[in-house]
Amino acid sequence: MSDSREVPEGLAKTFGELKASGYQILPVKAEVRRNLISRLRDKQPLFPGVVGYDDTVIPQLTNAILGLQDIIFLGERGQAKSRIVRSLTSLLDEWTPVIAGTEIPESPYQPITAEGRAIMAEQGDAAPIRWLHRDDRYAEKLATPDITIADLIGEVDPIKVAEGRYLSDELTLHYGLVPRVNRGIFAINELPDLAERIQVGLLNLLEERDVQIRGFKVRLPLDVFIVATANPEDYTNRGRIITPLKDRYGAQIRTHYPEDVEQEVAIMDQEASVLDLGDYHLEVPDFMKEIIAEITHHARRSPDINQRSGVSVRTSISNYEALVANAFRRALRLGEAEVVPRISDLEYVIPSLQGKIEFEAMEEGQEDKITRRIIQNAVKAVFDRRYDVNDLEPIAMAFNDGISVDTGEVAPAEDYARIAERIPALNDIFPDRDTVSDTMRATVIEFVLEGLHLHKLLNKYDHAGTTTYTG
Repeated sequence: MSDSREVPEGLAKTFGELKASGYQILPVKAEVRRNLISRLRDKQPLFPGVVGYDDTVIPQLTNAILGLQDIIFLGERGQAKSRIVRSLTSLLDEWTPVIAGTEIPESPYQPITAEGRAIMAEQGDAAPIRWLHRDDRYAEKLATPDITIADLIGEVDPIKVAEGRYLSDELTLHYGLVPRVNRGIFAINELPDLAERIQVGLLNLLEERDVQIRGFKVRLPLDVFIVATANPEDYTNRGRIITPLKDRYGAQIRTHYPEDVEQEVAIMDQEASVLDLGDYHLEVPDFMKEIIAEITHHARRSPDINQRSGVSVRTSISNYEALVANAFRRALRLGEAEVVPRISDLEYVIPSLQGKIEFEAMEEGQEDKITRRIIQNAVKAVFDRRYDVNDLEPIAMAFNDGISVDTGEVAPAEDYARIAERIPALNDIFPDRDTVSDTMRATVIEFVLEGLHLHKLLNKYDHAGTTTYTG
């Protein structure tokens, strides 16, 4: 056991000490409900790290917990279903007492196996207690067609039979994953992928809380909070889940993708893995973060993208990581100390984006065109939120005199200062022109020039890592 999970001093070591302390053991759902009520009263965050669900999913989840209901979350991939489910463990008591020496966790007040009952009957108040941490009271299983009842519930142990026990003896059983998380939370992901015969096996578990193993009934009143996840199309339209099992779940909660760009950016900031850049200073302009988020939102609305498979929030996270990685690569190559992503870095987001989306059936070679169109639309949307193109007309007019400028990932940041000298109107977009860094000036100039191009006020030519803008 790690130091961070060391059992605190002073906790009861025997059943007699536990009773003397007045410790009460609640059923798992009641325990979660009590701790949720405490957070609500104290106005503490209910599910830290879950972004964008404050007015939708979290109220429904709160009501389900208050109503002591088993829950199924319906949503496409990348909608934080697993994160929410795993966060439920934070509502368990940090430590809970169970009988020491039993195969599955059991309350000393209500032992449920023959082994547990024997220990309590023989040792009484001297029965040893072990304390189980909340993190050890959670288990999850990804539903696959090859899962068996033995995996989830249990099987007769042939070794125990060979030792002389009868098949009807409960002590011959080897318990599966669900009994082993007794007094805890069990999550099954992609529930409709379970074979129907396995779904039938879950019916009693959800309702009567007993199980049947290998043809004989074992009264095993498990205390388990059952949670499941599923894709809504599999769950509701394809008939891949048996109706009685669907009926057993008390709450069906629909998740969704972030409703606005700000929420998507917050998730990116929280989840993206930006590795140590050493002595290099990273600064990502807000408009570049918005563009990455807007790319995902445009993909979710594109008729060329398969919306049934969804466009995960992981798309934004991966694209953001790719953006920063290419900016860092450029800084290393050009010998610049600051890492500031630019519009020209978006070209290197394409492999990341295409790896996260599914295109509708189309002619060969159309994927790149669709991807670039999505990126351009995202850039234009963010540009239009930040600038009135009419205010930038002096910049576009300067190109009518035959000026052309080269930008791109091969251009050092100081080159953009010279561009601003050639086109003085560019300086007007910098309210802090005397203090802005060369690297930040470069990314803003690229953004403005690209915005003017997308408004058809400038021409653009790409060649060998260089982008040329002309009138």
